[in-house]
Amino acid sequence: MSDVVFITGATSGFGRAAARRFAQAGWSLVLTGRRFERLQVLREELQGRVPVHIAALDVRDAEAVRQVVAALPEGFRQVRALINNAGLALAPQPAQQVALEDWHTVIDTNITGLVNVTHALLPTLIASGQGASIVNLGSVAGHWPYPGGHVYGATKAFVEQFGYNLRCDLLGTGVRVTDIAPGMAETEFTLVRTKGDQAASERLYRGTTPLTAEDIAEQIFYVASLPAHININRLEIMPVRQAWSPFAIDRDPQ
Repeated sequence: MSDVVFITGATSGFGRAAARRFAQAGWSLVLTGRRFERLQVLREELQGRVPVHIAALDVRDAEAVRQVVAALPEGFRQVRALINNAGLALAPQPAQQVALEDWHTVIDTNITGLVNVTHALLPTLIASGQGASIVNLGSVAGHWPYPGGHVYGATKAFVEQFGYNLRCDLLGTGVRVTDIAPGMAETEFTLVRTKGDQAASERLYRGTTPLTAEDIAEQIFYVASLPAHININRLEIMPVRQAWSPFAIDRDPQ
C-alpha cells in the first residue's frame, strides 16, 4: 500500500503542484479545496497514476474538516503526510484602509483553518509514527515585515511558531513538523490578494525571475520524504533576485 498525503488548497499554486509531485513519486492523494470542479480536473489528470480521493472543503469550517477526515475511504485513511497549504492574503493597502472583514478572512483561513485540519489529523499522523510529516506553508512575511503585510504577515508568524510548539508536543511520536516559507512566487496569490487585478499581478513579476509553484512543491516533497530521523524545522526559500531593503525612514520635508 502506498503512502497517503493529505493536501489542503490543492486547486491551484503550491497545492496543485505538490499533488503532481507526490503522484510522480507514487503516493496516494487526498486532495481538498473549495473549488470542486478544479479538484475533479486534477483527479482526472492524476488518477491514472495513483489512487486519488477528492473532497470539497473550506478549512475554516471545523465540523466540515472533521467530516471529511472521518469519511476518508479505505486506502486513504492512514495519512502519512499533511500539507497545510490552504491560505491567502487580501488587501495589500495600508492597514488603516483595509476592511475588517478582509482581516477576519485571512485570519480564519491561515490560522483557524490550519489549526482545524491539523487537529483533525493528529491522531492519524501519530498512529503512522516514525517519518510522518506535517508541512505547513508559511511565508518570508512571517519574519520580514513590509508595507501592506499587516495581518498576512502576522498569520504566517503564527504558522511558524505553531509548528515549533507542535514539535515540542510531538517529541517521541516520530511525527515531523516543517515550516516552509517561500518568498516571491508566481502563482494566483497576487490575483487573489488584489481581488482579480491581473495588471497588478503582472507588474509584481515583470522583469524578474520569481519562484514557481513547482519549485516549492519540490521542497515540500523533499522534507516529507527525508529519512525518518531527520526534521527540517524551517525552510525559507527566496528567488536569487529577491533580497531585503534598508529600513524606511520618515523625514521632515526640506
